Amino acid sequence: MSAATTTAAVAPGPGGATSRLGWALADSWTMTRRELAHWARQPVEVIVNLAFPVMLLLMFTYLVGGGRGVPGDPTEYLVPGMLALTMAFGLEATMLAVTQDLGKGVIDRFRSMPMVPGAVLVGRSAADMLQSVVSLAVMTGVGYAVGWRWHNGAAAALGAVGLLLLLRFAMLWVGIHLAMVAGRPEMVTAVQILVWPVGFLSNVFATPASMPGWLGAVVEWNPMSATATAVRELFGNPGGATGSWAAEHAGLLAVLWPVAIIAVFFPLAVRKFARLSR
Repeated sequence: MSAATTTAAVAPGPGGATSRLGWALADSWTMTRRELAHWARQPVEVIVNLAFPVMLLLMFTYLVGGGRGVPGDPTEYLVPGMLALTMAFGLEATMLAVTQDLGKGVIDRFRSMPMVPGAVLVGRSAADMLQSVVSLAVMTGVGYAVGWRWHNGAAAALGAVGLLLLLRFAMLWVGIHLAMVAGRPEMVTAVQILVWPVGFLSNVFATPASMPGWLGAVVEWNPMSATATAVRELFGNPGGATGSWAAEHAGLLAVLWPVAIIAVFFPLAVRKFARLSR
């Protein structure tokens, strides 16, 4: 909190665009540092957030049997899907952090300071994206430990990581907006009830070909399914392709879906933030 107060204590001068950009970056970095400082102060929460998707991956690999019926090693189908699921489920942690700040009046205090208005949101999103990178690294390591491999080289693997982080960035703004609409940490539970069905109504654990026709069609158009399919293709893992338009153009949809979500929820989040406490 003191770092944010120190940086925001001096209002930006009437300089040109370069000066305003410098203040925006400085304020945003201060807010990012504030969020990162929470990691050191709340290590248990960080560990739990990292351990939960790992637990799901191990459970579906050894107990539930995700990816069964796919040619080859089922873990090569399951792990890329779990990476996509981890990126989508991250919006719950985002919502909880934002609603806690709202409940304590922290965001109202920041908004009363002479700082760039959007710095709070930029700091929140930057910290969340850094945590997502760490989560991807942990999940990739666990995937290797259970036998998963990628086969198309480093460039394709980096492309897959880029698509996963793009999905996370889109879901991040959904979480920020919904958090400001909800306003209270207790409302995060209601969102969890909605997130889980959407997450499981995808091709993360099973191929659409193994589902009833109408359900398989719905699953293939799920944004998470598009990312999971595109990531499997880039990693060189089996994808259980059905020959449908959505499956054949999964890479395109893996870009268009997150971009569309960002185009809707980013301005909504910015507008909601600007109207807080008015």
